[in-house]
Amino acid sequence: MRFKNWVLEPNKYLTKEQASRLLKTVEHRAELARVKNQKTAVRDYFVIHLGLATGLRVMEIAALKCGDLFLNESLCSALVRRGKGDKRRLVYFTGPFRKHCKQYLKWKQQIGESIDSEAPLIVSTSTGVCMTTRALQKLFKRCAERARIDSHYSIHCLRHTYACFLLKASNWNLRLVQKQLGHSKITTTQVYADVMMPQMEKALNRMHW
Repeated sequence: MRFKNWVLEPNKYLTKEQASRLLKTVEHRAELARVKNQKTAVRDYFVIHLGLATGLRVMEIAALKCGDLFLNESLCSALVRRGKGDKRRLVYFTGPFRKHCKQYLKWKQQIGESIDSEAPLIVSTSTGVCMTTRALQKLFKRCAERARIDSHYSIHCLRHTYACFLLKASNWNLRLVQKQLGHSKITTTQVYADVMMPQMEKALNRMHW
Protein backbone atom coordinates (compact mmCIF):
# COMPACT_ATOMS: atom_id res chain seq x y z
CA MET A 1 0.00 0.00 0.00
CA ARG A 2 1.04 3.59 -0.62
CA PHE A 3 -0.73 6.22 1.44
CA LYS A 4 -0.15 9.32 -0.67
CA ASN A 5 -1.39 7.66 -3.83
CA TRP A 6 -2.83 4.56 -2.27
CA VAL A 7 -3.06 1.49 -4.47
CA LEU A 8 -4.48 -1.80 -3.20
CA GLU A 9 -2.55 -4.60 -4.85
CA PRO A 10 -4.39 -7.90 -5.48
CA ASN A 11 -2.10 -9.72 -3.04
CA LYS A 12 -3.39 -7.59 -0.15
CA TYR A 13 -6.84 -9.18 0.01
CA LEU A 14 -8.10 -12.76 -0.12
CA THR A 15 -10.03 -14.34 -2.94
CA LYS A 16 -13.41 -15.81 -2.11
CA GLU A 17 -11.89 -19.29 -2.22
CA GLN A 18 -9.07 -18.33 0.15
CA ALA A 19 -11.41 -16.61 2.59
CA SER A 20 -13.77 -19.60 2.62
CA ARG A 21 -10.88 -22.02 3.15
CA LEU A 22 -9.52 -19.94 6.02
CA LEU A 23 -12.90 -19.74 7.73
CA LYS A 24 -13.62 -23.46 7.31
CA THR A 25 -10.19 -24.37 8.65
CA VAL A 26 -10.54 -22.36 11.85
CA GLU A 27 -14.15 -23.48 12.30
CA HIS A 28 -13.13 -27.15 12.11
CA ARG A 29 -10.37 -26.65 14.66
CA ALA A 30 -12.80 -24.83 16.96
CA GLU A 31 -15.25 -27.73 16.83
CA LEU A 32 -12.52 -30.15 17.86
CA ALA A 33 -11.34 -27.78 20.59
CA ARG A 34 -14.78 -27.56 22.18
CA VAL A 35 -14.88 -31.33 22.57
CA LYS A 36 -11.50 -31.25 24.32
CA ASN A 37 -12.37 -28.15 26.42
CA GLN A 38 -9.58 -26.16 24.80
CA LYS A 39 -9.89 -22.39 24.48
CA THR A 40 -7.45 -21.13 21.88
CA ALA A 41 -8.98 -22.50 18.68
CA VAL A 42 -12.49 -21.41 19.68
CA ARG A 43 -11.29 -17.86 20.26
CA ASP A 44 -9.21 -17.87 17.06
CA TYR A 45 -12.22 -18.87 14.98
CA PHE A 46 -14.21 -15.98 16.41
CA VAL A 47 -11.44 -13.48 15.65
CA ILE A 48 -11.13 -14.59 12.02
CA HIS A 49 -14.91 -14.57 11.52
CA LEU A 50 -15.12 -11.15 13.18
CA GLY A 51 -12.54 -9.72 10.80
CA LEU A 52 -14.25 -11.10 7.70
CA ALA A 53 -17.76 -10.15 8.86
CA THR A 54 -17.07 -6.57 10.00
CA GLY A 55 -13.83 -5.35 8.43
CA LEU A 56 -12.64 -3.87 11.72
CA ARG A 57 -9.06 -2.66 12.04
CA VAL A 58 -6.87 -4.83 14.27
CA MET A 59 -6.72 -2.11 16.95
CA GLU A 60 -10.53 -1.96 16.89
CA ILE A 61 -10.77 -5.74 17.32
CA ALA A 62 -8.37 -5.64 20.28
CA ALA A 63 -10.37 -2.90 22.02
CA LEU A 64 -13.82 -4.52 21.80
CA LYS A 65 -15.76 -5.06 25.01
CA CYS A 66 -18.56 -7.59 25.43
CA GLY A 67 -21.05 -4.74 25.74
CA ASP A 68 -20.04 -3.41 22.34
CA LEU A 69 -22.03 -6.15 20.59
CA PHE A 70 -25.72 -5.40 19.97
CA LEU A 71 -27.41 -8.63 18.93
CA ASN A 72 -31.10 -8.22 19.70
CA GLU A 73 -32.13 -6.68 16.40
CA SER A 74 -32.26 -8.32 12.97
CA LEU A 75 -29.57 -5.84 11.91
CA CYS A 76 -26.89 -6.29 14.56
CA SER A 77 -23.96 -4.00 15.22
CA ALA A 78 -20.58 -3.67 16.90
CA LEU A 79 -19.62 -0.40 18.54
CA VAL A 80 -16.17 0.96 17.77
CA ARG A 81 -15.54 3.33 20.63
CA ARG A 82 -12.29 4.81 19.34
CA GLY A 83 -11.57 4.19 15.69
CA LYS A 84 -8.94 5.93 13.60
CA GLY A 85 -8.90 9.61 14.51
CA ASP A 86 -10.72 8.77 17.77
CA LYS A 87 -13.97 8.47 15.83
CA ARG A 88 -16.89 6.48 17.20
CA ARG A 89 -19.06 4.38 14.86
CA LEU A 90 -21.40 1.42 14.62
CA VAL A 91 -20.51 -1.36 12.21
CA TYR A 92 -23.51 -3.41 11.11
CA PHE A 93 -23.74 -7.12 10.40
CA THR A 94 -26.27 -9.93 10.15
CA GLY A 95 -26.47 -13.54 9.01
CA PRO A 96 -24.22 -16.34 10.35
CA PHE A 97 -21.97 -14.01 12.32
CA ARG A 98 -24.87 -12.92 14.52
CA LYS A 99 -25.40 -16.56 15.52
CA HIS A 100 -21.67 -16.98 16.06
CA CYS A 101 -21.56 -13.97 18.40
CA LYS A 102 -24.29 -15.43 20.58
CA GLN A 103 -22.56 -18.81 20.67
CA TYR A 104 -19.24 -17.18 21.52
CA LEU A 105 -20.65 -15.18 24.43
CA LYS A 106 -22.37 -18.30 25.78
CA TRP A 107 -19.08 -20.20 25.48
CA LYS A 108 -17.23 -17.44 27.37
CA GLN A 109 -19.69 -17.84 30.23
CA GLN A 110 -19.26 -21.61 30.23
CA ILE A 111 -15.47 -21.37 30.60
CA GLY A 112 -15.71 -18.76 33.34
CA GLU A 113 -14.90 -15.62 31.35
CA SER A 114 -16.87 -12.50 32.19
CA ILE A 115 -19.34 -11.13 29.67
CA ASP A 116 -20.03 -7.96 31.63
CA SER A 117 -20.39 -4.93 29.40
CA GLU A 118 -16.85 -3.66 30.16
CA ALA A 119 -15.16 -7.07 30.03
CA PRO A 120 -12.83 -7.66 27.06
CA LEU A 121 -14.48 -9.56 24.23
CA ILE A 122 -11.30 -11.34 23.14
CA VAL A 123 -9.12 -12.58 25.97
CA SER A 124 -5.53 -13.80 25.87
CA THR A 125 -5.22 -17.34 27.20
CA SER A 126 -1.80 -16.49 28.63
CA THR A 127 -2.48 -13.15 30.32
CA GLY A 128 -6.23 -13.30 30.99
CA VAL A 129 -6.72 -9.76 29.66
CA CYS A 130 -7.52 -8.38 26.22
CA MET A 131 -5.23 -9.45 23.40
CA THR A 132 -2.72 -6.98 21.99
CA THR A 133 -2.61 -6.09 18.31
CA ARG A 134 0.69 -7.97 18.05
CA ALA A 135 -0.88 -11.09 19.53
CA LEU A 136 -3.77 -10.81 17.07
CA GLN A 137 -1.30 -10.56 14.21
CA LYS A 138 0.38 -13.77 15.39
CA LEU A 139 -3.03 -15.44 15.75
CA PHE A 140 -3.83 -14.64 12.13
CA LYS A 141 -0.46 -15.89 10.85
CA ARG A 142 -0.97 -19.18 12.69
CA CYS A 143 -4.46 -19.65 11.28
CA ALA A 144 -3.42 -18.62 7.78
CA GLU A 145 -0.57 -21.13 7.75
CA ARG A 146 -2.94 -23.94 8.69
CA ALA A 147 -5.28 -22.89 5.87
CA ARG A 148 -2.39 -22.81 3.37
CA ILE A 149 -2.66 -19.04 2.90
CA ASP A 150 0.57 -17.38 1.71
CA SER A 151 2.72 -16.02 4.53
CA HIS A 152 2.86 -12.46 3.13
CA TYR A 153 -0.74 -11.83 4.21
CA SER A 154 -1.35 -10.01 7.48
CA ILE A 155 -4.50 -9.75 9.58
CA HIS A 156 -5.27 -6.47 7.80
CA CYS A 157 -6.13 -8.49 4.69
CA LEU A 158 -9.39 -9.45 6.42
CA ARG A 159 -10.42 -5.78 6.35
CA HIS A 160 -9.44 -5.42 2.69
CA THR A 161 -11.28 -8.65 1.82
CA TYR A 162 -14.41 -7.47 3.63
CA ALA A 163 -14.33 -4.11 1.85
CA CYS A 164 -13.89 -5.59 -1.62
CA PHE A 165 -16.74 -8.05 -1.29
CA LEU A 166 -19.07 -5.64 0.54
CA LEU A 167 -18.61 -3.19 -2.32
CA LYS A 168 -19.58 -5.84 -4.83
CA ALA A 169 -22.52 -7.10 -2.71
CA SER A 170 -23.84 -3.54 -2.26
CA ASN A 171 -23.88 -2.94 -6.01
CA TRP A 172 -20.89 -0.59 -5.79
CA ASN A 173 -22.33 1.62 -3.03
CA LEU A 174 -19.23 3.56 -1.98
CA ARG A 175 -21.00 5.56 0.73
CA LEU A 176 -22.22 2.39 2.46
CA VAL A 177 -18.72 0.88 2.42
CA GLN A 178 -17.19 4.16 3.59
CA LYS A 179 -19.52 4.21 6.60
CA GLN A 180 -18.81 0.61 7.54
CA LEU A 181 -15.04 1.02 7.29
CA GLY A 182 -14.95 4.39 9.04
CA HIS A 183 -13.11 6.20 6.24
CA SER A 184 -13.08 9.96 6.61
CA LYS A 185 -12.69 10.44 2.85
CA ILE A 186 -14.57 8.71 0.05
CA THR A 187 -11.37 8.74 -2.00
CA THR A 188 -9.93 6.13 0.35
CA THR A 189 -12.92 3.87 -0.24
CA GLN A 190 -12.65 4.45 -3.98
CA VAL A 191 -9.47 2.36 -3.96
CA TYR A 192 -11.57 -0.77 -3.48
CA ALA A 193 -13.73 0.16 -6.48
CA ASP A 194 -10.57 0.47 -8.56
CA VAL A 195 -9.64 -3.11 -7.62
CA MET A 196 -13.10 -4.59 -8.15
CA MET A 197 -13.94 -2.69 -11.37
CA PRO A 198 -16.95 -4.65 -12.74
CA GLN A 199 -16.53 -3.57 -16.35
CA MET A 200 -12.80 -4.14 -16.72
CA GLU A 201 -12.89 -7.90 -17.29
CA LYS A 202 -15.83 -7.61 -19.69
CA ALA A 203 -14.04 -4.98 -21.74
CA LEU A 204 -10.79 -6.90 -21.88
CA ASN A 205 -12.58 -10.10 -22.87
CA ARG A 206 -14.00 -8.32 -25.93
CA MET A 207 -10.49 -7.64 -27.22
CA HIS A 208 -9.13 -10.30 -29.55
CA TRP A 209 -5.44 -9.47 -29.87
